[in-house]
Amino acid sequence: MTPYEEELSRLDATLLHAAQVNISGLKSAVSGASEASIIAVGSGGSFTVASLLCSLHESYTGRVSRAITPLELICNPTLASASPIFVISAEGKNPDVLEALQRARKYSSRAVHVITNRSNSPLMTRVRSLKDVTAQVFDLTVKDGYLATNSLALDASLVARAYGELDQDGEEDPISTETIRISGLSLKEWLAEARPFVKQAHRRNGLIIVFSPHLRSVAEDIESKFSEAALQSTQLCDFRSFAHGRHLWLTERSADTALLVLTEPSTDLLWRDMESQIPPAVPHFSLSLASAAPRELIGGLIAAMYLVSEVANAEERDIAKPTVSELGKRLYYAELAKLIPPPIDDESYGEDSKYQILGAHWPTTRTSGKTRRALTAVQSLFHGKSFRSIVFDYDGTLCSSSGLDLPPSDDIIAAVTQLLKADITIGIASGRGGSIGENLEKKIDSQFWPKVWLGLYNGGWIGKLGQTPIPGTQTNEFLTNAQRVVAGLRSYGVPITNVRSNPPYQLSIRFEAGVSTEQMWFTIVDALKQAGLDTGTVVRSKHSVDILSRGISKSLLVARIIQQEHVDPYEIVTMGDLGAWPGNDFSLLQHRYSLSVDVPSRRLDRGWKLAPRYLRDVDATLWYLSRLIVSEAGHFHFDLPRAPQ
Repeated sequence: MTPYEEELSRLDATLLHAAQVNISGLKSAVSGASEASIIAVGSGGSFTVASLLCSLHESYTGRVSRAITPLELICNPTLASASPIFVISAEGKNPDVLEALQRARKYSSRAVHVITNRSNSPLMTRVRSLKDVTAQVFDLTVKDGYLATNSLALDASLVARAYGELDQDGEEDPISTETIRISGLSLKEWLAEARPFVKQAHRRNGLIIVFSPHLRSVAEDIESKFSEAALQSTQLCDFRSFAHGRHLWLTERSADTALLVLTEPSTDLLWRDMESQIPPAVPHFSLSLASAAPRELIGGLIAAMYLVSEVANAEERDIAKPTVSELGKRLYYAELAKLIPPPIDDESYGEDSKYQILGAHWPTTRTSGKTRRALTAVQSLFHGKSFRSIVFDYDGTLCSSSGLDLPPSDDIIAAVTQLLKADITIGIASGRGGSIGENLEKKIDSQFWPKVWLGLYNGGWIGKLGQTPIPGTQTNEFLTNAQRVVAGLRSYGVPITNVRSNPPYQLSIRFEAGVSTEQMWFTIVDALKQAGLDTGTVVRSKHSVDILSRGISKSLLVARIIQQEHVDPYEIVTMGDLGAWPGNDFSLLQHRYSLSVDVPSRRLDRGWKLAPRYLRDVDATLWYLSRLIVSEAGHFHFDLPRAPQ
């Protein structure tokens, strides 16, 4: 066996491992992104996995998704600001991936997931140093050679399995090289039929790979291996791109060209029509799959690896252990952080997010006059203004916006503790209940608890840190009727996972992973309207929809601090992530001195996001706090940048 063939001989063990390993975390990541388009990042064999991930995501969710190289994310990290990111790297040593991950987090991507096969690697070291990055580690003891084989088979199989199981396709027997069928043949039979084509094709100067759009990931992997191993110059195009000009290779360079066709049922008729017209001088061969189902795609990837091996053998090349020149090493280890500068921020903080929430999306004409004057006025209000208290939202402001009850990061706790040491009164308002107090009591020294006010259940219960909220025993007619309506929605398929009643304050509704609370807000409000119930108290966070009793709002916490701490209303600053109705920080960011860390208020005179565009949620909170200056005991002010005049 050649070294490459030895790697292929271990594929069956890898495929069996892929069928047995626990993928609950990967399924959670995939389902959590099901309402969004995703971006998958990878190089070489990992790019193939990225391409497969995006292809399956489009097929199952209908969300257009894109596989990109690390360089694309490095040059344009704002790609990460609106889409979940999946970073894929088998060994976790790729310097491009390390820099791409760093910039994705700097520019506050909505969610970052890492798929890797090494628990101890530079990539995992970087993951552990960053906030809000979820790693899915699937250890693989077998090390690939120069080209990805077993790592690709493992990660691709896991991705395919995740989508198949989430779609409830049912369990299937593990795939193996014995069960793979290509063009209706066993893998061995198909490879035997391929050898005459390989014998002719490897002497040609170029190979054109024509593929069905559903088989793009298979085609890209063949091209990657042919190109990275310097086996043959290749072109990639789908059937119709080929028809738009590239067919000239068949007629004008027939002596230099070979044709490999990847097809499945949706393109079989196209292929039959095309095959009959191929000039006899052009050698051609097909890799035909029975469908574009995940299992078939994995079979296609495995078959492609064996086909590459046949070509390498014809060339008498060792593609598992080629000689990598010093040039290649220097190119690979280029210092990207220094060579590719980050995007230049225009420092017009605030305008872009305010335009977005007002619906003035590009290419709507934006006149900077009135909005710029409003921004300048707000910045002037904050400039030199002294405060005595700050009231935070919790999820999305002090900790990440997940459905989990997690404490804030050490960075946030350190910043809050510094304020408490300076005798600053802290308020924390949330739709959650007593779990917040339990988390904070573990992190904040008990001597400071009297200076920390909590407004739980969206301000329904107000007390100090260390006090235990007493659950209400009586609900009201409105919440009772609302709960009945929600139960009805759940009974006929609305993806509600939990309905938590917190009488007499609110009804909190959570949904399956990946379901948009923005979309669900409309579903619930519509049902309440049909039942004749008031919908003016229905708000949403990034993980729940809350139906509040009349008079309940987070602004009640601000009022309590004013009364009990004898603080002037204009000596309080509020901070939250969803400042536009029906966001649950709507009332909080109606305060005169208020700051958004993500979605601002629609009012021009308050609720601005003055942090840089590429920072949001906890990252934006930390940015604000880094510019908070304690001027004297019990007083602080912000040193915020001013908009260009």
